[in-house]
Amino acid sequence: MRVAALLDDAQARETIALDVRASCGFADYFVIATVNSQGHLRGLIVQLDELFDELGTAPLRPRRRDSDIGWVLIDLGFAVIHLMTEEMRAFYELERLWFAADEIYSSAS
Repeated sequence: MRVAALLDDAQARETIALDVRASCGFADYFVIATVNSQGHLRGLIVQLDELFDELGTAPLRPRRRDSDIGWVLIDLGFAVIHLMTEEMRAFYELERLWFAADEIYSSAS
């Protein structure tokens, strides 16, 4: 998955992509990654926007531009990308919520 690979290349941590088709009615894939700082988060968004332009896709809804929230959700319709600070990721534990999903990409592999 190109989104997950881009995030890994851009130094996001613990990037995973999950195939949630069997257990989710609103998306096929989730990509979850931990950001290092708010500046890193903003930089990743710029890089993702460039990739979306290259692929001819765009988020379904505008993102909030609040740089202090610690979690940005990008909804592409078929995929939902979660960019989270370490604190937000530990608090919400999305991987545990979607435990039945097949892992199709992991920065650990």
